[in-house]
Amino acid sequence: MTSFTSADGHGAVPTSGVPVDEGSVPHRSQAPLWEVFVRSKRGLSHTHVGSLRAPDAVMALRNARDVYTRRQEGVSLWVVPSTEIVASSPDEKDAFFDPAGDKPYRHPTFYDVPEGLTHL
Repeated sequence: MTSFTSADGHGAVPTSGVPVDEGSVPHRSQAPLWEVFVRSKRGLSHTHVGSLRAPDAVMALRNARDVYTRRQEGVSLWVVPSTEIVASSPDEKDAFFDPAGDKPYRHPTFYDVPEGLTHL
């Protein structure tokens, strides 16, 4: 059974059952890094808004809500471990994206658009 005290007017503070060793609690700099994406009320896609450190996904989601949606501008949140993100290298952009250049049918550059057409 945990006992509580009201020390210095700070409300109920547990006096027993509190871990003394902080070795099991990861320090903030040791916690995994999470990337945060928010979908705004007017948007259809999630946008990267920043990063934060948290020990697990639940805490990362809660912290992201508190930090990045304080003004209630979001309707959806994604948190992704930074270690799980794989990206192409900007130095290799020519070689990486070159295969799409030989497929002209993917670009509507050879179609004639009738005059007065406002919506395609």
